[in-house]
Formats: sequence, C-alpha cells, structure tokens
Amino acid sequence: MSNLFILDHPLIQHKITHIRDVNTGTKEFRELVDEVSMLMAFEITRDLPLKKVTVETPVIETESSVIAGKKIGLIPILRAGLGMVDGMLQLLPAAKVGHIGLYRDPKTLLPVEYYVKLPPDIEERILIVLDPMLATGGSANDAIESLKKRGAKNIKLVCLIAASEGVELIQKNHPDVDIFLGGLDEKLDEKGYIVPGLGDAGDRLFGTK
Repeated sequence: MSNLFILDHPLIQHKITHIRDVNTGTKEFRELVDEVSMLMAFEITRDLPLKKVTVETPVIETESSVIAGKKIGLIPILRAGLGMVDGMLQLLPAAKVGHIGLYRDPKTLLPVEYYVKLPPDIEERILIVLDPMLATGGSANDAIESLKKRGAKNIKLVCLIAASEGVELIQKNHPDVDIFLGGLDEKLDEKGYIVPGLGDAGDRLFGTK
C-alpha cells in the first residue's frame, strides 16, 4: 500500500485556503501555487540520505553533512503540473525536468497521452510527479505507468489536493509510490471535479476557461 502523507504544515494549509478561494486572481493563484510547491519540496525531501564531508570554516576544519548524491527529476503532468515546477526548483535547483502530456477525454474521463520528454537517466533518479489535482487519478496513474515502462524505480506523487477516489486508484495500482498531498477532499462530483476542490487548476494558473 502506498504511503499517504497529508502535509499539514500551517503555512501550506494557509496558502491552500487562499488557492481554493474563487476570488483569488490568476497572478496571486500562480504565486501561491509556487510558494506551496516550494514548501512541499521541503517536506518531501526529509528522507534524502546524507553523507559527511570535511569543510574549512573561517575558524576551523570540521565535518558536516551534504546530500549523498541522490539525483532528482521533476515530472509535471501537462499542463497544470507546470505551475508547481518553479517552486520545487527553488529548493532543488539541480533537478532535471521531464514532461508528460495527458488530457482527459471529456466523454470517457480517461487520460490520453500525447507527449513524453524525460531525462535519459530516470532509472537513477528520484522522480517527483507533479499534478495539482488528483481527481479520478487516471492521469497520474497513466503518468506513473509511463515512467515505470521507461525504467523508473523511485517515484513520488505530489498534489495540492486530492479526492479519495484518486488516492485509492494510485494505492491499488502503484503501492510502491508515496503520495504527498496538501489536502484530501470529500469526493468527486458527477463531472469528475473534486469537491470542494479549487476548480480547474490549469485554467486558474493560465487564465483560460
């Protein structure tokens, strides 16, 4: 069973409340998603391994810790996932960025893959899949499948909010993938939208309808 982590840090929860607000405009929405993504990056990297190195301070030579060479890849699911990349890169500037393009068929609600561009060494990286909304879970599920088919072995899924239906799908199909959420919402409506949710993340990020 996938490990599920709901990131309840007060700053994350405060900003997600403003992200949900229908009165939050495009500029502020982007800024808030950027800030929350940076805070989430801090939380999801807590288990990165460390190693000791020797450094010389202005006072004395000493041992201190650095990250032990773990390479990271950020994989936004287009298009809404793009809104989470810059915030992550502020804390993980050496991460490589790949892209997976999926859209949801409005009739079947099933995801259709139309674009994949990934770093060549994904099997060696911790891959962080970015998808602001985990609704039915179909897009995230297919993105994870796509990564695994190409050799990925260490995958984390990071979403601003999710419905239980999406979480259950990922846990069922990908028990090895840790899921990190800013919030777990009540349900999906008849159109497949998260309730209470925040609307369409892509439209609110990019000012489209």
